[in-house]
Amino acid sequence: MSNGELLQIEPLELQFPFELKKQISCSMRLFNKTDNFVAFKVKTTNPKKYCVRPNTGVVAPHSTCDVIVTMQAQKEAPPDMQCRDKFLLQSVVVSPGSSAKDITAEMFSKDSGNQVDECKLRVTYVPPQQPPSPVREGSEEGSSPRASVSDNGTVNQTFELNTMSKGLFEQHESSLETKSLISRLTEEKRSAIQQNNKLQQELEALRRKSSGGVPITYVVVVCLIGILLGYLLKRT
Repeated sequence: MSNGELLQIEPLELQFPFELKKQISCSMRLFNKTDNFVAFKVKTTNPKKYCVRPNTGVVAPHSTCDVIVTMQAQKEAPPDMQCRDKFLLQSVVVSPGSSAKDITAEMFSKDSGNQVDECKLRVTYVPPQQPPSPVREGSEEGSSPRASVSDNGTVNQTFELNTMSKGLFEQHESSLETKSLISRLTEEKRSAIQQNNKLQQELEALRRKSSGGVPITYVVVVCLIGILLGYLLKRT
């Protein structure tokens, strides 16, 4: 704050978050630390560039007044972002009960013998405030990872690709197991057919030799074995 005799001003430096083609405002607070009514007037070295509301007023004893300074939209940035504009706040004691409509230009004229308190304020440009970056959702401990959003707004599909790869791998494993089972059953079926053909040939040979005294019991046993193999073959 300024330690002026009449008004304390906060801040003493007007800071504008500079952006091209955009109106920018900042504020300052005036505090009347006296027991008198104090009138004030705000001047600037570049009046076309700034709008001050209110630019004049009266502050009651031990009261405050907020002043808004608006910089008009600028088409180009100054070199090195340095601003040479200045503001001057003048204050003077006025009669009790005075209001803004009672203020005249002669009140702030030192040539009239008035005791005018003056305070100069600088203007600086600061970088504009950046919006908070979005918090990316990551995988939490004990939970499965979720898809996140990248800086250019596209969806991170790493999780989906991993899931698809896992599914394809499981399908491939299942396919290999199925092929292995089919191959094994085919081999067993082929072996059973060969065994059945062999038994039929032996049975035919036994029939041919049955007239030579081959026991009928042996022939019956061979027939039963052939029937059993045929039954097993059909089940496979």
